[in-house]
Amino acid sequence: MEIFGVPMQAMMSQLLLGLVNGSFYAMLSLGLAVIFGLLNVINFSHGALYMVGAFLAYIGMTSFGLSYWTVLALAPLLVGLFGVLIERTMLRWLYQLDHLYGLLLTFGITLLLEGVFRSFFGMSGQTVQVPEALAGATDLGFMIMPNYRGWVVGASLAVCLFTWFVIEKTRLGAYLRAGTENPKLVEAFGVNVPLMVTLTYGFGVALAGFAGVLAAPIINVTPLMGSHLIIVVFAVVVIGGMGSILGSIVTGLGLGVLEGLTRVFYPEGSEMVVFVAMVVVLLLRPAGLFGKEK
Repeated sequence: MEIFGVPMQAMMSQLLLGLVNGSFYAMLSLGLAVIFGLLNVINFSHGALYMVGAFLAYIGMTSFGLSYWTVLALAPLLVGLFGVLIERTMLRWLYQLDHLYGLLLTFGITLLLEGVFRSFFGMSGQTVQVPEALAGATDLGFMIMPNYRGWVVGASLAVCLFTWFVIEKTRLGAYLRAGTENPKLVEAFGVNVPLMVTLTYGFGVALAGFAGVLAAPIINVTPLMGSHLIIVVFAVVVIGGMGSILGSIVTGLGLGVLEGLTRVFYPEGSEMVVFVAMVVVLLLRPAGLFGKEK
């Protein structure tokens, strides 16, 4: 069976690949949206922390013999703790300053992390084995789906929807939003706002670490893997609306699928379709698809 002259299986394979990429876009842009929306910081180091998560998975599995499931739980925690250290020692002094200062600081952290991992591991890619429980593929009739890629999509969606629910539908999320708009009032109710801000940043970068562990068995783990992705992720955040949680999830997945379809019909344009979409959205709706017009 063919669709517009393209075999059905080839079409579905590219859609699955686009959905996997979209899952990473959604999770990384979600972390950026959480940090910007609640802390008002443009975290350029997000891609580098995604890379750190992938390298922690590689080191844990190859050097310490840890299982995939252990590093999947441990690596995001370690990345989150590193984020807490960054927020406590550096970022907290920049909240009242222009966004440019936070951007420059996190860009410097990116260069530092990439340099450290490049000195230890070089530029050649490292490989991580797919866990045995997720090896192989499943015949769905219309396509052969690699089990691990299906797991990546499912796990990413679960984490993204859980994060959206906590921030938008729970009392904790209400405290977080209120703490950024009127911290003095929230502190009057006995809430430790500085600690809440620190933990929010730690959680945001932990999402990047989680995405890095998920990506490690699919792509080569290199010091520049985050830099290659972060520009696209920033475009996703802009299209969805700066600080919009739901916008990051929907736009990340949608643009991943759009990228996959573009590879089928016009492969040469697959690398720039996200940026074309960003230009169109900014012309028609400068606040983004889910952003609030001021």
